[in-house]
Amino acid sequence: MLPHSPLPGARALVAAAALLSLVGCEIPGLGPDPRVAQRDAEAKAVGGACRHAMRGLEDCFTLNPKASKAQVFAGWKEMDQYMRENKIEGAPSLLTQLENKPADKRAASPAAPDEEVLEDRPAPRAARNRS
Repeated sequence: MLPHSPLPGARALVAAAALLSLVGCEIPGLGPDPRVAQRDAEAKAVGGACRHAMRGLEDCFTLNPKASKAQVFAGWKEMDQYMRENKIEGAPSLLTQLENKPADKRAASPAAPDEEVLEDRPAPRAARNRS
């Protein structure tokens, strides 16, 4: 037979005190995975970068298929609000500039009449002395 405690419910009081002391503790391994938080933060940054590069959301989703669409949108929206509040103009991305660039350089910018147009030719190789 178990001995009776002098206070009724003392075991319950001790158990409650133990549980309350553990409530504020963070037990390692039970929190959210840091890789998930990192992926979400990266997707949000991608969305912000897309907005700053004046890209549409659909293009951003297409260029970043592994990123969470919800986080990309959140980053895009946050950057849009920031840019509007601070009157910041977007910077066109280099990727879109390369796509729109004409194949022939001379067709894009005609030379002025006093400038000489030099064609791209390989430099002559040094003469080899074969003796």
